[in-house]
Amino acid sequence: MFARIAFSSLLALSCTTVLATDNQVGELLIDAPWSRALPPNTPANAVYFTVRNNGLTGDRLVDAGTPNAAKAELHTHIRMGEVMRMQRIDSLAIPAGTEVQFAPGGNHVMLFDLKRPLAAGERFPLTLEFEKAGKIAIEVNVLRDAPTPEGHGHH
Repeated sequence: MFARIAFSSLLALSCTTVLATDNQVGELLIDAPWSRALPPNTPANAVYFTVRNNGLTGDRLVDAGTPNAAKAELHTHIRMGEVMRMQRIDSLAIPAGTEVQFAPGGNHVMLFDLKRPLAAGERFPLTLEFEKAGKIAIEVNVLRDAPTPEGHGHH
């Protein structure tokens, strides 16, 4: 009985370890990718996540794409006078030893001309391309509401 419990615990631990490294490319870890469920007639949506660079050299996020949208762009928000506006960017630096947040009101991946609505509870693929680390395919969770800091999925 003890051996079975120990084996089950070991198996659960090893599964957790595998899941924790699934979203890693080179020294970059992509954590807690999510998108918000929106009404069916919404033609665009945003994807948020955190990129943690555990390496000694910086990298850059240079592209993103998904089969669920006609186009994906890297975006940030900038202040223009008294108004915050979304702006397309060509790339985003991921400095060595830091975390870069992709969050509402800040950096994000914008999806245009969605092929179908994103419903809460489903997942969809997103490919991120980094200048040095290369491409990684991740799964984005579609949530009804933004995750709380406690439930943000940090490993």
